[in-house]
Amino acid sequence: MAIAGTLLMAAAPAHADDAVYRAFGGADGIQRVVNDFVADVHADPRTRPYFAKASDKRLRIMLAKQFCSVTGGPCVYDGSSMKAVHSNLKIDRAAFNAVVEVLQGAMEKHGVPFRAQNQLLAKLAPMYRDIETR
Repeated sequence: MAIAGTLLMAAAPAHADDAVYRAFGGADGIQRVVNDFVADVHADPRTRPYFAKASDKRLRIMLAKQFCSVTGGPCVYDGSSMKAVHSNLKIDRAAFNAVVEVLQGAMEKHGVPFRAQNQLLAKLAPMYRDIETR
């Protein structure tokens, strides 16, 4: 009986809701996407001004934590609220959408499955309320 229970536990996934996290390739995959995303928002003239004063090191750390947490990974996002971080940046819908496009490009570059991309974006999309300046 104990052997059967052990086999069942071994066959069960570590986290039932971490499929998106795993589709990204775990922490390493998320970090690769985040690294390219940060580089790409600085390279894109539509998004560059909004990231000019950001610490790239901190941005990479906090985005990786946030994406890890949102995708069902073991991380905890302990950063500031989206409203607090973006309140003085005067971000409009066009800028928000440009950042999403850059993120999609980074995910595609790293072979993140389309479904996993959409699942992450669905979790992040409601944040526009706190990111856009009204």
